[in-house]
Amino acid sequence: MSDSKFAYFEGKIVPFGDAKISIAAHGLNYGTAAFAGIRGYWNDDLKKLFLFRPKDHYKRFLSAAKILAMELPHTPDTLTALTIELLQKENFGTDVYVRPLCYKADPGIGVRLHDLRDEVSIFAIPFGHYGKNEDSAHVTISSWRRIDDNVIPARGKISGAYANSALIKTDAIRAGFDEALVLDQNGHVSEGTAMNVFIVRDGELITPPVYENILEGITRKTIIELAREELGIKVTERSVDRTEAMLSDELFLTGTAAQVETVTRIDYRIVGTGAMGPITAKLKHLFNEVVHGRVPKYSHWNIEV
Repeated sequence: MSDSKFAYFEGKIVPFGDAKISIAAHGLNYGTAAFAGIRGYWNDDLKKLFLFRPKDHYKRFLSAAKILAMELPHTPDTLTALTIELLQKENFGTDVYVRPLCYKADPGIGVRLHDLRDEVSIFAIPFGHYGKNEDSAHVTISSWRRIDDNVIPARGKISGAYANSALIKTDAIRAGFDEALVLDQNGHVSEGTAMNVFIVRDGELITPPVYENILEGITRKTIIELAREELGIKVTERSVDRTEAMLSDELFLTGTAAQVETVTRIDYRIVGTGAMGPITAKLKHLFNEVVHGRVPKYSHWNIEV
């Protein structure tokens, strides 16, 4: 974290090393916290940094805080303004990743959500690629199941829930895979370890619906709109079985960190031709152009720092 010089912490921007919490903090001990991930993209032609859809990210962030019974004195607009101020102080000239966190800050023992102090922190780091094999990932079907919305709500990035993702990812990596697909309690494809899933069959783009324990991804929403509006592709939100994923023509994963990651093998079965498919390639290229502020039609998604 040596690249981060500042952080927003307990109501003000401070030197990064001063942003510290107690080892007894409730959020640390019980996972009573929620986070967001926001990408900032550097446009080298304009020499400008653009935050991609920060207000949408912060709207979801505050919804997760609401689920955790937090009362925060923030709106998507105020949090976006704080993020811009922080990034202006950092003065990065490259792509960045912003990590907001809301958490139960009081120290002490006892499981609950009420009568605890709520805090928000934000920091940013230079950030490039997320995965090592983003154009030809080899995934496995995890033996772990995706947590159910009635266990820990999937619609927000609840920190404690990501122990589930960590179990899935580590088992996959140690078994020699790049990533994993995880099934829900009904045996349907839900997500990757921290990414939404899309398959292509006969020219149709298909993705699991929000009621199958998925995060309501901002990148997912972006890809759906770009596919429909710019490429004229039919998009259907419905259940996907594991064998349908194996028999798909194309498969890719989306997320703020991962962006658009192509999957070419599931366990030891080749997906499609075994290479990035044409629809994935078009969406990946278009997404990259949009987030770097090179498509005027979608400039409202890009907030200049």
